[in-house]
Amino acid sequence: MTLLVDAADDLALLPDLAAAGVDGFQVRAKAVTDAELLCLARLVIGAVAPLGASVTVCDRVDVALASGADGVHVGADDLPVAEVRALADAVRPGLLVGATCRDRAGVVRAAAAGASYAGIGPVRASDSKAGLPEPLGVAAVAAAAGVLPLVAVGGLDAATARATRAAGAQGVAVIGAVWRDPDPVGAAEVLVAAVG
Repeated sequence: MTLLVDAADDLALLPDLAAAGVDGFQVRAKAVTDAELLCLARLVIGAVAPLGASVTVCDRVDVALASGADGVHVGADDLPVAEVRALADAVRPGLLVGATCRDRAGVVRAAAAGASYAGIGPVRASDSKAGLPEPLGVAAVAAAAGVLPLVAVGGLDAATARATRAAGAQGVAVIGAVWRDPDPVGAAEVLVAAVG
């Protein structure tokens, strides 16, 4: 399970979240400077990497490379996957490159461009990010499975996360299901159990 992390989140909980079974963290902080984003990425890596969790950076291959993150995740409005793969391979071959996709055709294009995995969603309505398209539903995960490892995202709770795994997703990514819960670590444990 991947948890998205912003600078405003309770960063002191990161080691506890990793110990609870969150094995991936994605740094996504839109309202910070480049220098602050780099510092945040390094802080997250320092907090969770010793516990075996991986860290990706949203949108920014430069920050992913400079921070020593395990990967970068790019959306439709970011640098194209092929360009990100070329940049990454020139500096650190093997860097994970994730791509946001909405359907099987998008996953096929991402695979051809060199993506390591595809994030598919939003599965359900979510208010964690403005301007999201209409929810796809769990059926879209099943339709896109089998090309690249899939990470389902968007409005997931434990039941929907479990359903996306059953539909073929290798993982899930969440924000609100953990950070908006009064007990983020407890919420993470429930989600990890649901997708385990």
